[in-house]
Amino acid sequence: MSDIPTNLTWERAAPPEATGPGPWIELAFGENDLVYIRETSDPETVVTTTQKKWDAFVLGVQAGEFDHFVEGVEEAEGVDGLGGGQP
Repeated sequence: MSDIPTNLTWERAAPPEATGPGPWIELAFGENDLVYIRETSDPETVVTTTQKKWDAFVLGVQAGEFDHFVEGVEEAEGVDGLGGGQP
């Protein structure tokens, strides 16, 4: 995508003990309060939002507002430490 800056520093959102290529979510914070989001398995597809909307989303995750989307996922996939509204 030509409208995505090439000088972004991508940060991988993965547990510290995670190994392998993922797929993981990666974030980059750009100019004009823009936040760029992509998945490691498809780095050419980038979603853009604003810092204000990103902050609201993170606060919602921390408050447990999205827990219903992952009910039963930890048990089914053996993922420990995810969900539960914890930062």
